[in-house]
Amino acid sequence: MDRANKVYDVLILGGGPAGLTAAIYAGRAKLSVLVIERGVFGGTVYQTKEVANYPGILPGETGAEFSARIEAQAWSFGAEKVMGEVRAAELTGDIKEVVCGDTVYQGRTIIIATGRALSVPAKLGIPGEEAYLGRGVSYCAVCDAPFFADSDVFVVGGGDSALEESLYLANVVRRVTIIHSAGDFQADEKLVDLTKKTDNISFLMDTRVLEIGGGDLLTRVETEDIITGGRRTIDAPEGESFGFFIYVGMTPETGIFGDDLDTENGYIITDEEMRASIPGVFAAGDVRRKTFRQAVTAAADGATAALFAGRYLLETR
Repeated sequence: MDRANKVYDVLILGGGPAGLTAAIYAGRAKLSVLVIERGVFGGTVYQTKEVANYPGILPGETGAEFSARIEAQAWSFGAEKVMGEVRAAELTGDIKEVVCGDTVYQGRTIIIATGRALSVPAKLGIPGEEAYLGRGVSYCAVCDAPFFADSDVFVVGGGDSALEESLYLANVVRRVTIIHSAGDFQADEKLVDLTKKTDNISFLMDTRVLEIGGGDLLTRVETEDIITGGRRTIDAPEGESFGFFIYVGMTPETGIFGDDLDTENGYIITDEEMRASIPGVFAAGDVRRKTFRQAVTAAADGATAALFAGRYLLETR
């Protein structure tokens, strides 16, 4: 099939839980659907060692297995797929266009569900960070806190997200140590006060992390006092390992969608129907402005976006 010469009812950018759920709902409604994914179907959740907080998940199911089930369901309802990275987009006309390499794909509606592909956690860039991803390093407390229920964990960062996630972790893990490179937090004062009053949260201020390491799991954190230059190695108790949660910012990059699309700090602004500021354009999942970024909330966004995309098509035909 020559997809480049076909005008789809729905173009979906991104094949994570939001995009695949949108494909399921749009496909069941007998709409023609093309899902464009640049990496792996399943998105960020694909890398998760075990998915435990999604309704109906199979016990012990990995992120890759979970992603494969959703993906198969989407294709079973007739959605098509193509691999490619969106380089440019024209969203303002009745027919939307996106450019992937030398190919232009067209759709009457478009659902932007690029997730953390365009909204990714900033990294520290320290030795050990990549090696221990999923073996101690995490960027999502809600996702991974239960794996550290009997452990000590570190949170790196000093903004609202770092403190909010520290408070969440404090209810689950044994102890939280916040490492921040400044002497003061760049967070809401109420959050700061609440964090300081929490018994099992402690602080390493004016401190940077130099390196993390260990064996199969993360057991060592090396830090430096920014003021004195003094270095310190923190080792996990024998037989234990650390959790290491990084919250030093997010990097949303939605500029390819043009100045006509309303955003806030890079995140796409939508209403409750997932409608963006351009008619026929919807956004779902982590790429849109929202409070919680979880697989289950992304899936809900995707379903809503697909349902209202279908309604838009009925109203404009």
